[in-house]
Amino acid sequence: MGVTCDTEGHVTALDLSGESISGGFDDSSVIFSLQHLQELNLASNNFNSIIPSGFNKLDKLTYLNLSYAGFVGQIPIEISQLTRLVTLDISCLSYLTGQELKLENPNLQKLVQNLTSIRQLYLDGVSIKVPGHEWCSAFLLLRDLQELSMSHCNLSGPLDPSLATLKNLSVIVLDQNNLSSPVPDTFSHLKNLTILSLVYCGLHGTFPQGIFSIGSLSVINISFNYNLQGFFPDFPRNGSLQILRVSNTSFSGAFPNSIGNMRNLFELDFSYCQFNGTLPNSLSNLTELSYLDLSFNNFTGQMPSLGRAKNLTHLDLSHNGLSGAIPSSHFEGLDNLVSIGLGYNSINGSIPSSLFTLTRLQRILLSHNQFGQLDEVTNVSSSKLNTLDLSSNRLSGSFPTFILQLEALSILQLSSNKFNGSMHLDNILVLRNLTTLDLSYNNLSVKVNVTNVSSSSFPSIINLILASCNLKTFPGFLRNQSRLTTLDLSDNHIQGTVPNWFWKLQILESLNISHNLLTHFEGPFQNLSSHLLYLDLHQNKLPGPVPVFPRNMLYFDLSSNKFSSIIPPDFGNYMSFTFFLSLSNNTLSGSIPDSLCNALYLKVLDLSNNNISGTIPSCLMMMSGTLEVLNLKNNNLSSPIPNTVTVSCGL
Repeated sequence: MGVTCDTEGHVTALDLSGESISGGFDDSSVIFSLQHLQELNLASNNFNSIIPSGFNKLDKLTYLNLSYAGFVGQIPIEISQLTRLVTLDISCLSYLTGQELKLENPNLQKLVQNLTSIRQLYLDGVSIKVPGHEWCSAFLLLRDLQELSMSHCNLSGPLDPSLATLKNLSVIVLDQNNLSSPVPDTFSHLKNLTILSLVYCGLHGTFPQGIFSIGSLSVINISFNYNLQGFFPDFPRNGSLQILRVSNTSFSGAFPNSIGNMRNLFELDFSYCQFNGTLPNSLSNLTELSYLDLSFNNFTGQMPSLGRAKNLTHLDLSHNGLSGAIPSSHFEGLDNLVSIGLGYNSINGSIPSSLFTLTRLQRILLSHNQFGQLDEVTNVSSSKLNTLDLSSNRLSGSFPTFILQLEALSILQLSSNKFNGSMHLDNILVLRNLTTLDLSYNNLSVKVNVTNVSSSSFPSIINLILASCNLKTFPGFLRNQSRLTTLDLSDNHIQGTVPNWFWKLQILESLNISHNLLTHFEGPFQNLSSHLLYLDLHQNKLPGPVPVFPRNMLYFDLSSNKFSSIIPPDFGNYMSFTFFLSLSNNTLSGSIPDSLCNALYLKVLDLSNNNISGTIPSCLMMMSGTLEVLNLKNNNLSSPIPNTVTVSCGL
């Protein structure tokens, strides 16, 4: 709490912000007796009440901050009588809390019509609900207005060009309003503008290039305006821009070499746009850069060096068309780098070994490239790396043993490479923090310990993917994994029994043991995990009646086995949320049960290549538009296809 008094002992400033005050603030409050008060800050409390109407008694106020204080209901007209106000902040989080603070009666125009001295006006989160020409014209008399922030206010468009007549405007923040309009060219005339933020406003048309040339501008954020087009001009030398975000827009064209003139830039986000061409070497001039995201564009050519950007913490160039090799020297000295994403390009050569020596680096995401070599690295014990994704490259040789020294590693993905040789899964146990391990689709032969059932093996594991790893048996430690949610042991050589403990892994959501040599189930299905959503058992040798699993299954594939007998009459009643069901390529007999029509979310139903007889239930053709694939070929069905196909049928 802060109190300031004048020489005569009158309270002139009162700061009660962040004092956790709740309730008890109304027109009788002692605050309204402080006739000499010039500054009042009640921000960040929890009054949970309407704003009292007694503020007109404080006619000397120049600063009033009621932001994030739990006020609800209508903003009172009395605030409009505070004609000396220079700063007014009534921002709130009503769009999150559901408790609305609004400007309806009085409306925005009545609130501000007398506030002709106002310079800073913050109404973020206040529900205003007026069209563009009304709220824009309400400010035209506020000739001294410098900062205007009205995000999440339910404002409508269009953005009126008349706003640009407020020559002193330095801050415009209108995020998360449905403005649905172009950005007026007149905004280029706001020569004092420092911050322009129009995130998620439904803007369209072409963004005025002249705005980029405003000499005072330090922040432009126009992200998430999907239909907003634009092109970058030649940037002036020594521009003042520090943050430039145009992600998720329709900006396009080449990256200007003059971007290197913007030497004050520390955040640059052009992700999810339509840029093309090569990345200019002038990017190396941006020595203050800390955040660079150019992902999901059409950039080609080689990655330029960013070695002079010593403050760089986040680098994402993924999902482009970059090619060529990257010298290890590109990353030397980037000691503040925390995350690097180069995935989904066509980069080849060796993975830069310097990445593994950056002690603050936590995420390396290089999947879906053409990297061909990963050299052994020494002295990585101080690494903070927790995510390493090198999947879908052309890496060969034996398993890189230096990875076992990355003690902080939580996610390790090496799938779809050409690693070869044999390795024992026990060797990876030193990585005690592993939550995700994916070694699938290499040329590795992974050895496992069948008798070790200790839960201390991989104590943190959540996702274990060992598809096509030449496994011969199920790893014994799996039976006591309390955190396991995804398990993929498909495309191996596992023979014999499907153990009963699979169904007792209480939070297991996805199990894929397809393409093995499994011949039977162990015991009855009892105490099945209620969390199992995805089950793939296809391409085994499992016999007997069709098993019934929990009702919340989404994906269920029992195809290409030796299941016989009939499909249980109530089978469909267990498919409440199933979207994929395949029983094809078995030896099932009997009829198609009508209960399958109770599977209201079914998109794919495949019963082909069995011995099913009888008629096709007409209700299958009457299902809603969800069913897209129905395969009944190579059975013994005797009736014609029902002619009662509904208009909404999605087949």
